[in-house]
Amino acid sequence: MTVESSETTRQGLNLTDAAAAKVKGLLEQQGEEGLHLRVAVQPGGCSGLRYQLYFDDRSMDGDVVSDFGGVSVVTDRMSAPYLIGATVDFVDTIEKQGFTIDNPNATGSCACGDSFN
Repeated sequence: MTVESSETTRQGLNLTDAAAAKVKGLLEQQGEEGLHLRVAVQPGGCSGLRYQLYFDDRSMDGDVVSDFGGVSVVTDRMSAPYLIGATVDFVDTIEKQGFTIDNPNATGSCACGDSFN
């Protein structure tokens, strides 16, 4: 079952305008139709859990799907509870470039910021 609603967007994972623009640009570079950004939480890292962001064309039972300015973001049903209220942003400064995730559910993270618990 796929869930699509503006309510899911407000209560689930959020994508900033900067992140949506970057994802849209990367998807255009890929040149493949039907890809969406999948955000998942997997076991690993020194703190216990690690984020994974990747392009995917699969649709799995229980996926939570949100749309951000034409960018489809998908979260599997196991990862969704860990990502409620989390915000994916894209930062491009002289010090740092890349996607960041601000997750109010994370109680701690490792020194490198690669994983959380």
